[in-house]
Amino acid sequence: MKKIRVPEESVKRLSLYLRNLNYLSQGGAETVSSDELAQNICVSAAQVRKDLSYFGDFGRRGVGYNVKSLISEIKSVLGLDKKWSVTLVGVGRLGSALLNYPGFEEFGFQISVAFDNNPKKIGKIWKEVKIKDSSKIEKMIKREKIKIAIIAVPASAAQEMTDTLIRAGIKAILNFSPRYLSIPKNVNIKTVDIAMELGNLAYYLTHGESEADLFS
Repeated sequence: MKKIRVPEESVKRLSLYLRNLNYLSQGGAETVSSDELAQNICVSAAQVRKDLSYFGDFGRRGVGYNVKSLISEIKSVLGLDKKWSVTLVGVGRLGSALLNYPGFEEFGFQISVAFDNNPKKIGKIWKEVKIKDSSKIEKMIKREKIKIAIIAVPASAAQEMTDTLIRAGIKAILNFSPRYLSIPKNVNIKTVDIAMELGNLAYYLTHGESEADLFS
């Protein structure tokens, strides 16, 4: 049987559905409709049903989706039904903010080690995470068998740091550095370009519309 290729946007939206489901579960909801799942995500109920259909038949017509069951299914699809150890490279202002961010735990991610090249920061403990000398990256990541890294270093150091992480065995990178990075095909990368996102917002302000208008 030919494997179905799932659109990247559908995979991205799974995390949004999961967040909505977690809110609903905390509020005591037992079932949810596709209309409710679509709220605040700028998609239609039909898109929700289509996205979920790539991964299985989870709902019941006229009843909707069981909240706890769908949370479990989406976590399994995303690989969030287990804990993921993450390394953070760069503990400047942005890196420090990331260490403080509580949202990682919601999805099963834990920053277990952080690296920096500033002697004043090396050896300090931040949110129970000890900051290590960045020269030790390759050795420590191999030893701890970490597969996910967050990069929050200046653009000038980003590519060299990425090469080091890949040699150490990192297979997935969340890049906050303001540049695009060259990586091999067997490594996944997501770049968070804050300036670009602000540029997108400026477009909607300039043209007097919102992203939600596209789905109204």
